[in-house]
Amino acid sequence: MSPTYDVIVIGLGGMGSAAAHHLSARGVRVLGLERFGPVHDRGSSHGGSRITRQSYFEDPAYVPLLLRSYELYEELERATGREIAVLCGGVMVGRPGSRTVSGSLLSARQWDLPHEMLDAREIRRRFPTLAPEADEVALYEARAGLVRPENTVAAHLQLAGRQGAELRFQEPVTRWEPYRGGVRVHTAGHTCTAGQLVICPGAWAPRLLADLGVPFTIERQVMYWFRPRGGTAPFVPDRHPVYIWEDPAGVQVYGFPAIDGPDLGAKVAFFRKGAECTPETIDRTVHENEVRDMAAHMSRHIPDLPGTFLKAATCMYSNTPDEHFVIARHPAHPGNVTVACGFSGHGFKFVPVVGEILADLATTGTTAHPNGLFDPHRPTAAPASAERRADEP
Repeated sequence: MSPTYDVIVIGLGGMGSAAAHHLSARGVRVLGLERFGPVHDRGSSHGGSRITRQSYFEDPAYVPLLLRSYELYEELERATGREIAVLCGGVMVGRPGSRTVSGSLLSARQWDLPHEMLDAREIRRRFPTLAPEADEVALYEARAGLVRPENTVAAHLQLAGRQGAELRFQEPVTRWEPYRGGVRVHTAGHTCTAGQLVICPGAWAPRLLADLGVPFTIERQVMYWFRPRGGTAPFVPDRHPVYIWEDPAGVQVYGFPAIDGPDLGAKVAFFRKGAECTPETIDRTVHENEVRDMAAHMSRHIPDLPGTFLKAATCMYSNTPDEHFVIARHPAHPGNVTVACGFSGHGFKFVPVVGEILADLATTGTTAHPNGLFDPHRPTAAPASAERRADEP
């Protein structure tokens, strides 16, 4: 039998790398297992940028976790010297009653977060790249911005390794099971045992957590990079914010300033406009009609953005029915197994604090962070995406 660890972490993407760091920082003997190489592009933690924000339209209950994540971004940057967060400001744009605007305003007011409400004229004055309709408004948050997913994962892996964690790559887990008061994990080449197991499976949740009782769906998403008409100068971070923009039909797009120089353009994507897939069946090719659709949509909001198409990349969302996370002890194995999954396309900004929560749960069984919303057996409402489309024609 191979060595026994205190905790085995399955999956070393965003959440798993953070868990490995926070666990090993507490002196825990950690084994991390990842099916691909370090900082890979096969799951959800890649693409150069993810939006971070505090005025959270999904639910005000997320705000305390966001505040802690912001603290941990800074700690991670200091400890590794890597750029993690770029707080260039952000706008949540739409009609006043849209979920994007009204939900953001609710969180900002409930938690007394600094923010401003801008009408269409003020949006255009401050951010000339943006072209809102006369009846659109925006919540502006100076503390919004972006996080670097690859840098974040690399930083957590760097610290975990420095703190003594054993990290194995190219070693997919085939199955796991309870074993002698702990757990046993099987890979193609090894069988490992530990007192505790933390599972961060991303899009592989339906396979590794089939007994969790959550009907996950995996969704293909596409990220696009364009060189704006006239160049990137008006799109640099001190002139152009991150944004989430909801149109009257409830379709959301999100995008970023030009953060990687003039040759790499600016990134934009639809939020929840992807086909259901599996990690094995996802179409990694981005087709011409998809690029045309994205360019046509953005030409109404940011006319100069879709100047020249540069590249595109795919990733996967792992969705729960109500689009809230699952972070908890496994109901069938509450003494030994902790899970983090179903991040539903809005989880990466929480990576540092999720790692902290997972370390709490795996070592003590509880956490001081508010995580009641993430119980896998919570009453499941209608999907949030369905709610926001309920008034469509």
